[in-house]
Amino acid sequence: MKNLFGNAVLLTLAVILLAGCGSSNAIEVGDQAPDFTLSDADGRPVTLSAFSGKVIVLDFFASWCPPCRIEIPDFIKLQNEYGNKGFTMVGVSLVSPKDTKEFASQSGINYPVAVDNGKVSAAYGPIRSIPTTFVIGKDGRVAKVYIGYRPKDIFEKDIKELLK
Repeated sequence: MKNLFGNAVLLTLAVILLAGCGSSNAIEVGDQAPDFTLSDADGRPVTLSAFSGKVIVLDFFASWCPPCRIEIPDFIKLQNEYGNKGFTMVGVSLVSPKDTKEFASQSGINYPVAVDNGKVSAAYGPIRSIPTTFVIGKDGRVAKVYIGYRPKDIFEKDIKELLK
């Protein structure tokens, strides 16, 4: 039994160490944001390049994620405050279309929400933690990347700076 436990610990450590050694294709600050077309929960297309020339906050989230749920009311406010000033919020949901539609409706989301097909989250990541949020400038380049919850004022500062 002791040997079995020791082998399990060694195997776990090896997996953790090897996971940290792989090369990453993650999108970084300064990179061009990959374009995509995904469907929203009703099957309508959401294309990132349709917002070309705008400041975009692109948020990867899931309805079951507590920090994601905390951020969304702030994203709704930001869309209300800056949506007519050259900004748009875009959500990419990592759950099913049915769950996305129900959550977006219950939350009062007022911005486009696409349902990930696995390829988009892979192109931006891989997305390993949620929320993961990309702030994209008018030039289509990633200006900021945030992993985890951030308060509204962080995004508002970024938006104001990029709208100048």
